[in-house]
Amino acid sequence: MKFEYPFALMEQSDGSYLITFPDVPEAVTDIETKDETLSETIDCLIAALGGYINEGRDIPNPSIPEAGQETVIVPPLVSAKLALYKAICEEKITYTTLGEMLGLNKDAIGRLVDLDHRSHIEQVNAALTFLGKRLVVEVQDAA
Repeated sequence: MKFEYPFALMEQSDGSYLITFPDVPEAVTDIETKDETLSETIDCLIAALGGYINEGRDIPNPSIPEAGQETVIVPPLVSAKLALYKAICEEKITYTTLGEMLGLNKDAIGRLVDLDHRSHIEQVNAALTFLGKRLVVEVQDAA
């Protein structure tokens, strides 16, 4: 799954801009200039998706962008963590159970899906592999 989410950028009456995500309604932020769009958009989205994980909610799948919507691609490590969290939910297993299977404790698994923790991608990949998933990294020319 590619975690590329569409967002809307709307100019407000004071000249600032409001960023919203149709798939992640909790991800809302405002910016002063369009130059801030990419960094603020990614930070806002990651914070909201981290909240989904903390609350034990399903991660919403990205929709196809509508006319006028731009997209933001979640960074690779965060994408891997989201995929691991989704795989754990699909398998309906606990962090404790997965930890026991991998020889790790519950807290270590929690860090592997914590979007703010700087995990090693190899550890996240090992957990994904154990759950029957394959992590693929793709490099494309910039648009």
